[in-house]
Amino acid sequence: MNNGVISNSVIRRLPRYYRFLGELKLSGVSRISSRELSEKMGLTASQIRQDLNCFGGFGQQGYGYNVEMLQSEIGHILGLDKSQSMILIGVGNLGRAVAQHINFESKGFQLIGLFDCKESLVGQMVRNLPIRNINTLDEFCRENMPKTAVLCIPKESAKQISEQLYKLGVRGFWNFSHYDLSLDFKDIIVENMHFGDSLMALSFKLNNAKNLEL
Repeated sequence: MNNGVISNSVIRRLPRYYRFLGELKLSGVSRISSRELSEKMGLTASQIRQDLNCFGGFGQQGYGYNVEMLQSEIGHILGLDKSQSMILIGVGNLGRAVAQHINFESKGFQLIGLFDCKESLVGQMVRNLPIRNINTLDEFCRENMPKTAVLCIPKESAKQISEQLYKLGVRGFWNFSHYDLSLDFKDIIVENMHFGDSLMALSFKLNNAKNLEL
């Protein structure tokens, strides 16, 4: 892998490459050129080559890319062949949906614990895991040492919970809380999820379609 800094835009495209290559593999395609891949993904061939060259490049002149091998290599780059333990805080409607419908194992994570403050939820089973009382979070984390957490909690609760998790060694956050964790912690990795932002972006694109790059 290139030892230089990888741009966020390249990182954002890696999962798309992985997903498209998986679809190609399932359809029986064994090799593909950067031009053919660019046509399917709506990118330029040079952009694809530049992105992959950040990690060494995987094509052969006159042959293109081996689809299965390239998907495997990108999966390795993404860390999908590893398994990082993860806990989820807040098992309301959103948290329950995330726990039930996200295939964590195929994305490089293992969901090992669910927590909520509502007594009415404690003890319920979701994804073959019991919902635990948030009061047991410290003990659970000291025993199981998760490094990542999903936050499906209100913004006003996020500061306290994130501070607690940080003290317990959690350094990765999949954050649905709308609280900017980076304000408090400079050495964490956080992926912020804002459904409202995505919807507003869709609104902009619908209202400015003539000015968009295709």
